[in-house]
Amino acid sequence: MLKTISALTVCFACSCLAQQDLVVIVHKDNPVNSLTHKAVVDMFMGKYLAFPNGVIALTCDYKKESQIRSSFLSAITGRPISQINAYWSRVRFSGKASPPQIFDDVVSILDKVANTSNAIAYVPAHTVTHNVKVVYKIAQ
Repeated sequence: MLKTISALTVCFACSCLAQQDLVVIVHKDNPVNSLTHKAVVDMFMGKYLAFPNGVIALTCDYKKESQIRSSFLSAITGRPISQINAYWSRVRFSGKASPPQIFDDVVSILDKVANTSNAIAYVPAHTVTHNVKVVYKIAQ
């Protein structure tokens, strides 16, 4: 019951995303404490698949139609989501890179990052728990 209430709270909160900050998170024990803007772009756009320390990252993302995804990717790249989606279509077709692992919602992503030492994702700042660590912040 508590998990359902938490999920509903997160979903409701995400509907107000336009006024909220997004943060990039990793597992709380990940040795990386911060990432540069370029590193975040490269990791979430499939150009570089490892943390600065060389550990391969498991990049987590939301479904294509997610408002969180649109806001985040547009904010970090400065491009409209239509261009980003077209980019990923080309990359998938060429086989040059693998897209991030897709999740349904914030709760699923928080759970994955909290339980996977090399996972990286982004969430609304207010949803961050003690099981993850913020390594980059984007003000909306």
